[in-house]
Amino acid sequence: MGAQAKKVALITGANKGIGFETARQLGQLGITVLVAARDTTKATNAAEKLKAEGVDAQAIVLDVTKPADHKSAAESIEKQFGKLDILVNNAGVAGETDQWGVNTTLTVKEEDIRRIFDTNFFGVIALTTTLVPLLKKSESGRIVNLSSILGSLTLHADPASPIYGSKAMAYDTSKTALNAYTVHLAHALKETKIKVNAAHPGWVKTDMGTDAAPMEIPEGAKTSVQLATLGEDGPTGGYFHLGETLPW
Repeated sequence: MGAQAKKVALITGANKGIGFETARQLGQLGITVLVAARDTTKATNAAEKLKAEGVDAQAIVLDVTKPADHKSAAESIEKQFGKLDILVNNAGVAGETDQWGVNTTLTVKEEDIRRIFDTNFFGVIALTTTLVPLLKKSESGRIVNLSSILGSLTLHADPASPIYGSKAMAYDTSKTALNAYTVHLAHALKETKIKVNAAHPGWVKTDMGTDAAPMEIPEGAKTSVQLATLGEDGPTGGYFHLGETLPW
């Protein structure tokens, strides 16, 4: 399989947790994975771990909040591969609280709102916009935005839903905004071969999800991998968890 024929995937925040496992599972499918992280050492160490498992992995330094990193990543991918097949916008920062069952709407600091949105929303838009020209060169471009069930307005407004009692306002609304972006981007690309979807990984045992979470990391990566490898008849502009549609 030639370099042009083999699929290439970029996963942000891929040095640990769900991002690393997403890179591993895509790599196990024979896809070249670009393991992106803000720190050179962390990106390199993650790529080396995957290489040791037989995965075709390369490290790439990429802070989603830095436009210069977006530009250099695009130039590097263009030069080496001439296209990008899969973009998994996995990098994200946790909310303003690590407590479940609180409402931070009146207490969250403005700087925390801006910090969370910079990574979870604005950074995703800027990086994706930079990389869309490379995704258009793919025979089957796929964009996966790592969202959360906590971005669902329907469930937040429903007193019977499992998330009703928890309102980490900055984090939750950053994912609601990301969902809206997913719908708008899918529409903007509807005449192309690119499919765009939002993924809820589940409550997973990660630094962000804590050890109390019921799901293990390999299962948490499954939704991202499913959406990254959709066939031509797959959906676009949707919000999914393990094949099931979530309410917006």
